[in-house]
Amino acid sequence: MSRPVLADAFDHHVWATLKVIDACLVLSDEQLATTVPGTYGSILDTMRHLVGADASYLHLLSDGRAAEIDEASMSLAELRPVMEANGPVWAGLVAEVGDPDRSITRVRDYGSTSSAPLGVRLAQVVHHGTDHRSQVCTALTSLGITPPEIDVWDMAWGQGRLAETEPTVAAP
Repeated sequence: MSRPVLADAFDHHVWATLKVIDACLVLSDEQLATTVPGTYGSILDTMRHLVGADASYLHLLSDGRAAEIDEASMSLAELRPVMEANGPVWAGLVAEVGDPDRSITRVRDYGSTSSAPLGVRLAQVVHHGTDHRSQVCTALTSLGITPPEIDVWDMAWGQGRLAETEPTVAAP
């Protein structure tokens, strides 16, 4: 059986988020408080937001198979297992994705609602994660820390799913 078309996108989303969390676990409280203009907030607040939103998206799209979290005071060490546990739930969800145009309605605690097609909501998950991981990597760079390699190619290379062959004839 072939893999679902969205499997790599969501495998990467979880893998890259875990790599960024791991890179940040060694930071001091002062470093975790680092902010960079134009980004969401501090490194810690951005990671809380990223994982909290991921849990929220997954809770909605999986009909509650994943729990929402109260990320506001969670440490990176507490966020990591949440993201790790989300991986298999995302894998199951993308394996069973049906009609991408099916409308999904979200009702927030304060009473607002939003409706969007499933395909749009799934695209938002991937975009949201990429955007905030990039912001954290920018903050790490501002601290003089080399951020982790989290490109999709890096994941594929590490899994042995990317091959590169040198040319057989030397270029003139």
